[in-house]
Amino acid sequence: MSTITQLPIPTHFDPYKVGEVWRVPYQTRAIEAKAWANQQGLTPATDDRFRVCLLAIDVQNTFCIPGFELFVGGRSGTGAVDDNVRLCEFIYRNLGKITTIVATMDTHSAMQIFHSVFWVNQAGEHPPAMTMISLEDVEQGVWQANPAIAPDVTQGNVERLQAYALHYVRQLNQHGKYLLTVWPYHSMLGGIGHALVSSVEEACFFHAIARQSQTQFEIKGGNPLTENYSVLKPEVLIDHEEQAIAQSNTPLLERLLTYDAVIIAGQAKSHCVAWTIDDLLTGIQATDPVLAQKIYLLEDCTSPVVVPDVVDFTEQADAAFQRFVDAGMKVVRSTDPIEQWAGMRF
Repeated sequence: MSTITQLPIPTHFDPYKVGEVWRVPYQTRAIEAKAWANQQGLTPATDDRFRVCLLAIDVQNTFCIPGFELFVGGRSGTGAVDDNVRLCEFIYRNLGKITTIVATMDTHSAMQIFHSVFWVNQAGEHPPAMTMISLEDVEQGVWQANPAIAPDVTQGNVERLQAYALHYVRQLNQHGKYLLTVWPYHSMLGGIGHALVSSVEEACFFHAIARQSQTQFEIKGGNPLTENYSVLKPEVLIDHEEQAIAQSNTPLLERLLTYDAVIIAGQAKSHCVAWTIDDLLTGIQATDPVLAQKIYLLEDCTSPVVVPDVVDFTEQADAAFQRFVDAGMKVVRSTDPIEQWAGMRF
């Protein structure tokens, strides 16, 4: 086994600031990162013989900062903040071993199928956040698509909008997905909630300069007609007329599978993380099931959606991770030396 060579954590990292929003001092960090690389003997990522990708899913303010729209507290109430302290420390300790960081960005606008303005009842009222809309609700007219948004969603065709709304919840029902959830407006493009958590952004930037490896960003979730929990595939791909409305992110899937190891962290374990891994597993099984063995899940850098007295997805998240392990993936902890993980060959 390789010698364990965890790096010290740079002095600029402050774990007590992880739950806050602030401006990263890029120029200062760039100078420090270059000096840190020289001091620690780090080489450019292009020299890596064993190539490692860290896939950081939706590590954005909207999910990770207390008081923001969809803070993922987990059962502890501080889940995402604690997760990101460990994620930042993991990046810094393993700066010389992480070849590439890929950050996914949940990206929304107001008029999308999972936001209140998309739906109305017979009184013209919008559903409150966290309303679950079932197939029966739409079939019985409890909720219908809001005709006023048709110009922005279906080129003014109200009939098509209503037909699609029914088709959408029917597709979710047929494929065993979660009920359509009306989420609070979140991760809005152009807003503060959309940005990466400042401490994580700083760690990614520091890695980019120290290893001369550009952080890669994957935008998802902008299609008004479908949810997009997974960065690899929207929930619904075709409309009620069998026309394509979206497509799978095959280029990212293929790129991830070129790495010798892919490490996955982020939010939320029960939703965007679990469904991204599920789609990754589907792609792996269609290619070569053995490839699942090079996927590592950072269990202490992700938390499930828990809204006290409303919903708790902890058990579903844990069941999904067990299924991934059964398929050959590995659940690991960020605090354990990466050289000790089975399959790592530095």
